[in-house]
Amino acid sequence: MKPERKIILEEQALKVREHIIRMSTDGGCFTGASLSCTDLIVYLYNEFLNVSPQNFNNPKRDYLLLSKGHDVPALYGLFAELGWIEKERLANHLKSTDSIYWHPNRQIPGIEYYSGSLGHLPAVAVGIALDIKMRGDHNRVVVITGDGELNEGTVWEAVLVAQAYKLDNLIFLVDRNHFQANIRTEELIPLEPLQQKFESFGCAVKRINGHNFEEMSTTFSMLPFEKDKPSVVIADTMRGKGLPSIQERADRWFCNFTHDEVEALIRELHGEEQARLQSETLMVR
Repeated sequence: MKPERKIILEEQALKVREHIIRMSTDGGCFTGASLSCTDLIVYLYNEFLNVSPQNFNNPKRDYLLLSKGHDVPALYGLFAELGWIEKERLANHLKSTDSIYWHPNRQIPGIEYYSGSLGHLPAVAVGIALDIKMRGDHNRVVVITGDGELNEGTVWEAVLVAQAYKLDNLIFLVDRNHFQANIRTEELIPLEPLQQKFESFGCAVKRINGHNFEEMSTTFSMLPFEKDKPSVVIADTMRGKGLPSIQERADRWFCNFTHDEVEALIRELHGEEQARLQSETLMVR
């Protein structure tokens, strides 16, 4: 990935995180998990998926299904940055006068499917991927799941069907932020060794840093990882990424900040990003 392209993605991810923070008031949202998957969503829509307002209704487009639907502030924030929805609409979050809510709503252009109840969309993704195969097309289907969501048996049923029908046009992307609601996953129902579990279900698997755009570029350029096998990308991320004051805190699963707290967090977000960029500059020197 060219350095200038990486900078563009990082700047856009920063803006999306700012939108998420601003949506974390007047009722709140699932802030921590939305911040953890921001970089993944920014990368996919900018660099990987063939989807745009010009082909929303074209069956040959790529599909992204956000199965961990509570992370939709990241998706709405990106849509606003891409110009797919008006930025001003984000302020309508949770208002009865608009369709922007805690979970994906198909009334918003670009949202492929409703979600909220965890474990449902992997099966929907399998159906879409199978339909594509049956039509002889080559577009791709990405379904983003949470790691806690993997406790749902329907996820593994979908994986079994995907390998049975050799759906190598299907990518399961796991946002591995190591938290499930207000507890660490390994303290509740341990998931590791996660890569080997997916492999035992017939998938081709790779594990990446879910905040590293260069790793994403290298890994997604290799898809499908193996012919006739569904691909799984396990992306290790950090809940609350970008805000040290709430990062990896179990109590910052759902947040409803005051307006003053939101402004303080925006300052923290930009301060953290500035410090990171300065650190990278010193490393280059």
